[in-house]
Amino acid sequence: MTERLDKLIEEALRAEDSAIWEATQEKGYFALGMSLFRGRLGWMTWVIMVVQTVMFLAGAWCAVRFFGTTDVLMALRWGLSATVLFILATQLKLSLMPQLQAERILRELKRVELMLAQKE
Repeated sequence: MTERLDKLIEEALRAEDSAIWEATQEKGYFALGMSLFRGRLGWMTWVIMVVQTVMFLAGAWCAVRFFGTTDVLMALRWGLSATVLFILATQLKLSLMPQLQAERILRELKRVELMLAQKE
């Protein structure tokens, strides 16, 4: 009876290990990017992306106004505004990269833990 129970426990652990192994498989770049929109910090990613999109559109509008003006002072105002908005929009998007890297590292750490647990 104990052997049967041990066998059932071992099979359950194998199923759990295989589920963990599947969950920690390497994802592509776009799958990793889309995974940022889920989880505990998903709402923050949505906020960052909305603000980034608004800044980019405002920068594009300023750039159009920059190319349409003939006055040097107005061109300077619109050009600087467009440049600052584009740089800030890019910086906001790049602020998500550390979180993306942390997800990759945590996934690999789980895989190493699983490998160590299987060797014991």
